[in-house]
Amino acid sequence: MRGTEDTGPAGERAGGPDPARGPEGVAPGPDPAGGKDAARARDDQSRQAGNRAGRAQNEWTHGQDRTRAQGDRARRPGHPVAQPHEDHGPVRYGPPAPDPGLPVLPELAAVLAAASARTRPEPPGGGPVLREAARGYWDRRGLHGTAGGIAAAPGAQPLLLALIGAHGGDVLMPRPCPAVWMPQARLLGRPAYHVPTPAECGGIPDPYALLETVRRVRAEGGRPKLLLLSVVDDPTATVAPPELVREACEAAVDEGLHIISDETWRDTVHRPRDTVLLSPAEMCPDDVTVIADLSGALVPAAWPVAVARFPGAPRAAVRHARTLDILTALGALVAGPVAHAAAHALGEPDSVRDRIRRAAGLQTEVAAAAHRAVLGSGALARPPQAGRHLYADLGPLRSRLADLGVTDSMELEEYLTDRLGAPAPGGHRFGDELGALRVRLGTGPLLGATPQQQTESLAAAKPLELPHVARALDGFAGVFAELR
Repeated sequence: MRGTEDTGPAGERAGGPDPARGPEGVAPGPDPAGGKDAARARDDQSRQAGNRAGRAQNEWTHGQDRTRAQGDRARRPGHPVAQPHEDHGPVRYGPPAPDPGLPVLPELAAVLAAASARTRPEPPGGGPVLREAARGYWDRRGLHGTAGGIAAAPGAQPLLLALIGAHGGDVLMPRPCPAVWMPQARLLGRPAYHVPTPAECGGIPDPYALLETVRRVRAEGGRPKLLLLSVVDDPTATVAPPELVREACEAAVDEGLHIISDETWRDTVHRPRDTVLLSPAEMCPDDVTVIADLSGALVPAAWPVAVARFPGAPRAAVRHARTLDILTALGALVAGPVAHAAAHALGEPDSVRDRIRRAAGLQTEVAAAAHRAVLGSGALARPPQAGRHLYADLGPLRSRLADLGVTDSMELEEYLTDRLGAPAPGGHRFGDELGALRVRLGTGPLLGATPQQQTESLAAAKPLELPHVARALDGFAGVFAELR
């Protein structure tokens, strides 16, 4: 079994196993080289022994292979020449999180401005005010602890990099998964493996596939030690049912895995009164570290800050110290003014709570309308339950897309990004197979083109009836109607 890349073969589809998968439903790991050449060679490579030295060499060719693949597509006879796109292979081209499509909360902007004279960054892991605010945030969600068990960093990427570095061994994660996960393991040289998700949701591994993956990795001399998951998921916009979360967490803990639960999107659940959200840290308190990028619901992405909550177990103190060491070495310090605004947002005053509630309600309406438009074209997508995006499978439209020169998720990304005028990252970004026609569609751009329109959308009782929202949805639906 080989460590996987973000362009690896598909995991479990919602409707059943992918034909390209290995026996017993667990995906064989591919060579990390991206592009169409790597996709054709995948079957042969997956039969070879786990040659990790070869994998390291192939990391260097990842971007170059995609560049050549894109050049081959542009020269393919009989297909229209697409507009030139930069190489999408290297990490620097990874897609950003879905845009909220809303202006900055005025109260938060005022708090940041008031702290703008602060010239010194926070200490590694965050200062006492920020850490205490994060402690209170999780305490209100039933995850009790101390401010000493909190660490903050300027964004989820450096924080996750430090956490993976503080834990030894190989890393496991569901397929698909957030685009920022795999690069962190790759930068540290850690073998990483994708595990299929259950049919009901994304974000968590199927427990039986997880056990089989752990068994295979160990049989080949690997050391699986860490599982990443997200109960409220990017890219699938689903919320994992509590019973499936419990099964996955119990399987992981029984195998000696530590769990990192990414709960960035927990405050974006569309119908919180109708959705049961269970954090893995509630079930396995000694074996789960929780992280949250505050750009999910609390602060703009331009103010990078993320926080982690460590377990109360004694061994967690060692990992906390290692995490702070790595953050120090990276110079990953939260800016002073940003920390001040983040602490205010984590305290959840009435204005912040109201913004979270209104934004979730707005996305409930708009994401559902976008979902209907996608289904109307004949494509597939789970109903979005959280976030500001949905994850669509355009496999049923493969013949029509092939006529347009779209045969894989890289070409689908380029086609839909051009047609929609907004980022539409393909499924290969999230670990799905290159040949699978899957794409993440953001709904933030549908809320308005100006701060005034976005504010109107946020305040409207019936946002779908606003002229600018209706026009945006009509244009979105029109792109997919052309694919019928």
